[in-house]
Amino acid sequence: MNRPTLRTAAPVLLLALLPLAACGNDDDADAGSADGELSGSITVAAAASLTETFEELAEQFEAEHDGVEVDLVFDSSGTLADQAAEGAPGDVLATADLRSMERAADAQADEPVVFATNDLVLVTPADNPADVTGIDSLDGADVTYVVCVETAPCGGLAAEALAEAGVEREPASLEPDVKATLSRVVEDEADAGLVYRTDALAAGDDVQEIDLPERLTTEYPIVLLDQSRNAAVARAFIDFVLSTAGADVLTAAGFGTP
Repeated sequence: MNRPTLRTAAPVLLLALLPLAACGNDDDADAGSADGELSGSITVAAAASLTETFEELAEQFEAEHDGVEVDLVFDSSGTLADQAAEGAPGDVLATADLRSMERAADAQADEPVVFATNDLVLVTPADNPADVTGIDSLDGADVTYVVCVETAPCGGLAAEALAEAGVEREPASLEPDVKATLSRVVEDEADAGLVYRTDALAAGDDVQEIDLPERLTTEYPIVLLDQSRNAAVARAFIDFVLSTAGADVLTAAGFGTP
């Protein structure tokens, strides 16, 4: 039996931001001007599956707060959590599961708050060349499928789904995060993949979405980091994500409510 190919993404080096963080002064760390208005920049490290929604949330937040800049870093939740735990500069961490968030427990300034949920689904290319009808189809000899590496939240859910369905064939490759998994399907490099519902929706007509027999859901927590140099802005951004306006953006993208 062929073993799956492990694919790795180019590392996102939050440590590369360290010189920029060091250039800030103590006023930046206090996050605002004397009159209490928010100002300065923050770095938000977020799971890859949050890319589109956090880009929109950051844009709306910046529009509401003149002089505030939100820098976004996206990668696998485990990678970002480990970097935060090692002290990489950053202000906010949002992961795609609670287990990854726990890996950054020593870097958390507050208790993490769950702000969204997401379901795992099966996707195929738009024309579904392998005629995949469900997760059972992944055991077919002519079907190639891809999943996230198991250390990523999407990979852990995928492993659970495959085990529950009794699928014995190995995936063609293990992708570093859900976006990489989706890309392999969209580019017709795989007949199917297990991704989050929000990513399937974001892909639009490029994929077909197939529900799993058993619903598998993950929770998304967000937290302020100890190493934040702009805690007031960071907390304000977290509050915005948790607000009705933030929930509207998340719901429109297909996320569930906690």
